[in-house]
Parts: sequence; structure tokens; C-alpha cells
Amino acid sequence: MNNLPTRTIKAGITYFALVFGAGFVLGSIRVPFLVPHLGERVAELIEMPFMFVAIVLVARFIIRRYSLPANARARLGAGLLALSLLVAAEILLAVALQDRTLGEYVASRDPVSGIVYLAMLALFGVMPLVLARVTSASHV
Repeated sequence: MNNLPTRTIKAGITYFALVFGAGFVLGSIRVPFLVPHLGERVAELIEMPFMFVAIVLVARFIIRRYSLPANARARLGAGLLALSLLVAAEILLAVALQDRTLGEYVASRDPVSGIVYLAMLALFGVMPLVLARVTSASHV
């Protein structure tokens, strides 16, 4: 297989694409079906556990698919690359396609679900490494 830096980059891109796709699918359910009945905050909070499951499953997949070793450099490299791509895509969608400034986008976030979203972003970035730690702890 390719060298480790190449595998790490491919893993990060795949991780981003699959989790972004899951978020897109869940968002296409949340916005038209849940938001009108439950409001933005509740709808986003309902979506979060599903996104967490997607993050864990996709992180496990990319670790196996790209044979990422359990070291911080490879795992965080993939996770932080994916996080960077996700934040860039989020900004692009908010600013370019919704014709809002970055400040308007940030201000429009619900304070409760927005904080949970930020926590999920952090988890997304570190999940490949967290899985390495969880796996090694379960083998002790």
C-alpha cells in the first residue's frame, strides 16, 4: 500500500467526504421535517447522536481501509485534515451559497445546539485518535 503520509491524506479526505455526506443526508431530513415542528434547536440536538454514530463508524472504516497505525501523527493527521475540510465546506456553504458574512453565520447559530455542534466538531477531529486509545485500552 502507499506510504503513510499518502494514506493519511487519503484517509482524511475520505473521512471528511463520508461524514459530510452523512450530515447532508441528515440535514435534508432535519430541515424540512423536524425544524418546522420542533424548532431549530431541538431538531439539531436530535440530529447530533446520529452524527456521532456516523463519525465513529466512518472513523473506524478509514482506520481499517487505510491501515492507519495507532500513533497520534497518523490518526490526528487524518482527523485534523478532515476537520479542516469540513470547516472550509461549512464556511463556503454559509458565506458563498447563503449570501451571509461569516459573522452573520456565527451569530445565527443557536447558543445551545451551536455549542454541542462545536463539541461534535472537536470530537470529529480527534475521533481517529480516540479510537486508537480505546482499542489499546480494551486490549490491556
